[in-house]
Amino acid sequence: MRLLVAFAVIYFISISPVFADNTASTIAIPTPAIESPLASKSLLLDISLIGQEKLITVGQHGHILLSNDGEKWQQANVPVQVTLTNVFFLNDQLGWAVGHDATILHSQDGGLNWQVQQYLPLLEKPLFDIYFKNPQQGIAVGAYGQVFRSNDGGITWKNEFHQEMLLADDVEYLNELKAEDEAAYLDEITFILPHFNGLVQDGDSLFLLGETGLLARSDDFGLTWQQFDNFYQGSFFSLARTQTGNVLVVGLRGHVFRSLNNGSQWDEIPTNTTALLNDIVFANDERIFILGNNGMLLISTDDGESFSKRPQQDGKTLIAGVWFKGKLIAVSDVGIKVVDLSQQ
Repeated sequence: MRLLVAFAVIYFISISPVFADNTASTIAIPTPAIESPLASKSLLLDISLIGQEKLITVGQHGHILLSNDGEKWQQANVPVQVTLTNVFFLNDQLGWAVGHDATILHSQDGGLNWQVQQYLPLLEKPLFDIYFKNPQQGIAVGAYGQVFRSNDGGITWKNEFHQEMLLADDVEYLNELKAEDEAAYLDEITFILPHFNGLVQDGDSLFLLGETGLLARSDDFGLTWQQFDNFYQGSFFSLARTQTGNVLVVGLRGHVFRSLNNGSQWDEIPTNTTALLNDIVFANDERIFILGNNGMLLISTDDGESFSKRPQQDGKTLIAGVWFKGKLIAVSDVGIKVVDLSQQ
């Protein structure tokens, strides 16, 4: 359902503190997550390192779990029950997580306790990724081109509309609509952009991945974006730079692309799979892992020039992963998995 007045409010004002809703008169109070002994076996959507000695994972029902060994997991204190999609830690203390209802959470104690910085249930849109380049400056992205920016550590978040991601015909259409009907224009901009699936920091550049072949780079922390030439029409979900400096990007239907020149040209790498590919993980040797749906695991030992298939026997989707203490640890629809890397 489109909520015209609500979107108009969120577009023109900063979202300030904690339980702000996307209406001018309603205060939404989220329900805290419930401690569950089966949280580590439920749907989990992201996993990340805190430093080098600690793991954190997030998922449905507001579950956030911490581990020092990848086997025993402690559930954090979380003030929401919404599905959480991504978690990011700037250092061993400061972290942020995002999820459905445009939720943004913040931790100042290494992930044990979390506070709400933004919660907009009437918006009915999820956020998919968040990144902070320092304790003050952060950016979160999500469905239908959502972009929220903070310059004060997340105390306030301001919504941005990035028209440069539109086709020329769409820009012309919006300009005409704005001149004719301001309310209709405000409604339209809440749905016209593609989904923004992920953010990847690489040196001084920030990459944005999305649907309909969206791949863009920013050198001013997302204030402006330059899109790469459209070389694939499907969605992208993960991007990473290899040890030798080449760039890999993966997405729908087993598609893997590799660039030897910072994105000026992209070559498709055969994978012999049509599985959706979710994440790229590097071991501490030459191995590169790509995690996919239906238990698909791709492995490269030649800097991403070729990949071999190592599908997992249980067929469970591998959503995200990390290399931790000599093991590939992934999250899935059945929780945390230590991925079997043995020969099959």
